[in-house]
This record gives sequence, C-alpha cells and structure tokens, in this order.
Amino acid sequence: MTALTLTPGQLTLEQLQAIHAGGVTLQLAESARGAIAASAAVVQAAAASELPVYGVNTGFGKLANQRISTADLATLQLNLIRSHSVGVGEPLQPAVVRLMLALKAASLARGASGVRQVVVDTLLAVFNAGLVPYVPSQGSVGASGDLAPLSHMTLALLGEGEMWAGDRRVPAAHVLAEAGIAPLTLEAKEGLALINGTQTSTALALHAFLSFEPVLESALVVGALTVDAARGSDGPFDPRIHALRGQPGQIDVAQYYRALLAGSAIRASHAEGDDRVQDPYCQRCQPQVVGAGLDQLRHASLVLVREANAVTDNPLVFAADGSMISGGNFHAEPVALAADAMAVAIAEVGAIAERRIAMLIDASVSRLPPFLTENAGLNSGFMIAHVTAAALASENKSLAHPASVDSLPTSANQEDHVSMATFAARRLQPMIQNVAHILGIELLAAAQGIEFLRPLASSPALEQAHALLRTRVPSIPTDRYLAPDIERATALVTGGALSAVFRALPDLPALWIPA
Repeated sequence: MTALTLTPGQLTLEQLQAIHAGGVTLQLAESARGAIAASAAVVQAAAASELPVYGVNTGFGKLANQRISTADLATLQLNLIRSHSVGVGEPLQPAVVRLMLALKAASLARGASGVRQVVVDTLLAVFNAGLVPYVPSQGSVGASGDLAPLSHMTLALLGEGEMWAGDRRVPAAHVLAEAGIAPLTLEAKEGLALINGTQTSTALALHAFLSFEPVLESALVVGALTVDAARGSDGPFDPRIHALRGQPGQIDVAQYYRALLAGSAIRASHAEGDDRVQDPYCQRCQPQVVGAGLDQLRHASLVLVREANAVTDNPLVFAADGSMISGGNFHAEPVALAADAMAVAIAEVGAIAERRIAMLIDASVSRLPPFLTENAGLNSGFMIAHVTAAALASENKSLAHPASVDSLPTSANQEDHVSMATFAARRLQPMIQNVAHILGIELLAAAQGIEFLRPLASSPALEQAHALLRTRVPSIPTDRYLAPDIERATALVTGGALSAVFRALPDLPALWIPA
C-alpha cells in the first residue's frame, strides 16, 4: 500500500485518482490537527451556552426554531443520522464510497466544521481498513448536502448501518469489531457536519470523470482508425487551421489525430488523385467536436477538484473569532453544472462515433463494400450493429438533458431550491457505458474496413490497435453471432488496452490539465 498524506485544502487530481483506484492508505497532515481542535472548542462552547445555534442546540431544516436541551444534544445528532438514512436503489460502487470517506475527512479536517479529531480519525481508519459502507444511490437532491447517502455512510461508522463483506451486506458493528475500529459516538454538531455536504455528488462526478478517461482516449484511437478505413484526408488536422480558431481542446485533439495517423501507407496511397474534395463532418470535424468536449471536461475537473477541497457543511465555524455562521455551501450547484457539462460532452463523443459507423457502412460515402461485408444481401454485415449504436446514442441524448434546471422544494419549503447534483453525476455512468459500446462497435467496423484495403497498412499506432482487436476478435468475413464480439471490443475500450496505444504516442499534450 502507498501512503498518501491528506493535506486539507490541497488535494490534487492525481491524488484523487489514486484514492479512486484504491491501493493507498491515508494519513492526516499533522498541521491540520490544531485547526480541528480549535473549531471543536468553538462548538463545545456553543453547546454549553444558552444561545440558540443551528444544528448544535436546535432542530434541523424547518424545525430550526425548536430548541433542544443540553441533555439531549448527543441524542439529537444520533437521531439526525437515523432519520436521514432513507436512501433507496442500487448501492454506490466501492470506488465512489472510498472517495466519499476521503473527501469528508479532508473537508472536516480543514477546521471549519467543529468536529473532534476522533471523527476524522474514524473516517480515515475505515478507509485504511478497506471497509466499504453500504450506501444506496438514490435519495439526495443535492442541497442541504447529500443527506441520505452521507447518512448511510455515517450510520455505518456508528456501528448501526451496514457494510460490505465481499458481496454480502452485513451489520457494520460486526465489521468494525473485526477491524478493531471503535464505533463513533457523536457529540454536538458532528452528525450534521458528517452529512451536510456535497461529498456524494462530488464523488460520483469524479468517478465518472476518471472512468471516462480511457474511453475518451479510446475514442481518439478508434476515430483515427475510421479516418484511415474510409481513406479520409488528414488535411483537416493541419495545425494552422486550429491555431486560427484558438480553442485549446480543438488544437490538442488535432495534434492527437496527426500523431495517430502519422506514417500511414493508406493515407499516402490516396494523397493524390482522390476525387473527393471534402470528407463528411464526422471525419473532418473531429477536432472541433471532441475538442470542445475536452474543454468542457477539463473545466469540470477544475470545478470538481475545488469541490473536493471545499468545506460544504453548515453552519461553518470560524475559530479565529469564535463565530458560527449559517450559509449555503451545501448547495451543490457547481457540481450539478459541471456534471451537466460532462453529460453533454460524453453524449457528443458517442454521437459523432455513431455517425462514423453510419458513414463506414454506407458504400456511397466510404467506398467500402456495403455494410462492410462481401456478398451483401446474403450477409447483413454491420447493418444492425449500427442500429445498436444508434439506439445507444439516442438514449444518451435523453440522459444528457440537464439535471440542474430541475428543482423541487423540500423541508416544507425551507429548502426551496435544490441542485439535483447527485442525479446529475450518477447518470453519467450509464452514459459512459453507452459510449463505450458505440466505440466497441466502431472499432469492429473500422478494423473490418482496414482489412478491405490490404495489403496497405495504416500507421504504426493504428496497426497496433488493429492487432490488439484481432487477438480477441477474428475478422468477420461472413455473418455470425456479433454480440460477444461487441462485448470483447468494448472491453478494450473500457479496460485501458486502447488507451495504452494512445498514451504510448510521444510528445503529446496531456489529456487533462493538472487541476
């Protein structure tokens, strides 16, 4: 295990990638302990006073005007967690829950939430023991924090919820005992601090962002392979074109395509004498379309890294003057808007890939055999594989509808505008899987197209991608059961094999800007 030092407010994208992937342990920077103790002292003083302080000695939400006696302050926090553990639906994946634990620890450790050191230590102990609380995925509207999912996470820390043991849900108390971790006991404000924040929506959005990286890299490789299979021009990737526009993602994507196509004998074979003046948009506008999406994803990464380092509970504690101020940092609008932008970018990567498949199977455009099969008519070739790609692209168009524009008032209209960030981020995962399947189909089609041009070879990078596919899926000269082939090709897209082809290219700008 690699030890990673958690310095509150200074998490990097690279550290978040490591936490997401697993295989690391977390240790808190010693410099954080003083701020944690100072903010806890402010809350303890407020709990001992007669003044009403939201979340310390009052009810929550619409019940904020209800005073709670000093004797009931601990019970207030426990009841909060129990009553808010109301999630439903499929459980969150372990990688998402790992991020939730780490992000919550990092947020509380900034010393603006008023929790004791033991709260942060328990979060880190659970993370380091490899324990995964059972957290249902549905039930948060992305304001007042991700209350339901974070409550389920917290309930497990208290020994009352559930955790995973392999593929079984078991009582958390049993798992904590086996790991030698004492169940957490809450004091004033600590339950509220644990559940009032954006750590679930942020974790889900980061999970999608990091999961999409190999898919996007695969899309670049597959898109370039299609250009060569259709004997497309590399003129549209000329750097002068993209410099005149100045969009950084577009400039970088054009450079990626030049590198992928460099050295192609197929390209050289039709550099002269080709009567086609211009290629279809799905070929020549790839830098403009995928590059615009890349810019959106890069911006989203900046937002998400900021949010990963943020303090997003309420009220916030300012130990310098002993004040506690109610605000709205729990409102996940930044995450919702970033996730919506990601959704559109993800959908567009799939949409243009579907158009490339349609172009390849159309003999009048690609000048390849109809539906990429000899003896068309007896064989249907890629006719219906394209229909599957069209279905998935269409589904993503519906899923790309912005979630952030929706709002339903909750808590008897006290919480009257919400972000829907948790769904905005959660819906990205099925979209990514749809795109991966579209690219798997395109990979099969483009490889078939390349074979119709033999003995000419594509570029070294693209021949490597072609050979990689053929180690898992043989050529398709006649009709056969294609669904297993699509799954095997898709595994190359999601599993990092095609991504490795892209990453082996020398001297290219990084896909993600360090955030």
